[in-house]
Amino acid sequence: NGVGPSSTTSPDHCLALLKETADDGQPLINTGVGFLDHMVDQLAKHGRFKILLRCNGDLAIDDHHTVEDCGIALGEAFDKALGARKAIQRFGSAYAPLDEALSRAVVDISSRPYASIDLKLTREKLGSLSCEMLPHFLSSFAENFRITLHIEVIAGNNNHHMAEASFKALAQALRIAV
Repeated sequence: NGVGPSSTTSPDHCLALLKETADDGQPLINTGVGFLDHMVDQLAKHGRFKILLRCNGDLAIDDHHTVEDCGIALGEAFDKALGARKAIQRFGSAYAPLDEALSRAVVDISSRPYASIDLKLTREKLGSLSCEMLPHFLSSFAENFRITLHIEVIAGNNNHHMAEASFKALAQALRIAV
């Protein structure tokens, strides 16, 4: 697949590195927001990407800037890693279940950023992560990766499962597209 090494930083001191890896790659993720770490770990594991994502954000205030900057940095790292976007499939779509939850992700590596994210989350937080920040992270990721991204939770009632199924579906769709 066409993903090469890349790195980027963001204003909140986030560092994202990306390189293609085999199944045995161990992501190194520490954003300071445990549930976000878990979601990015799912993206790495199921997309078979080696992701290093570290952030020293302003969590004493809240999670907004840290989560947003992690999405920006990771999107930029993917964008740089793809380079000229040649010899890629371009389109990818996948469904991923997690127990009662089912999510669909569709990507177009088009260089035209757009995101439609419908996670249907009902809780205020998952761990220390504000649920409103998951769609914002994904939108920031898509905008800075310069992709069209659609993610929708089709079924589910456990917010953790719904979010995780969405990241797993995204990982699989990206693996197909690149």
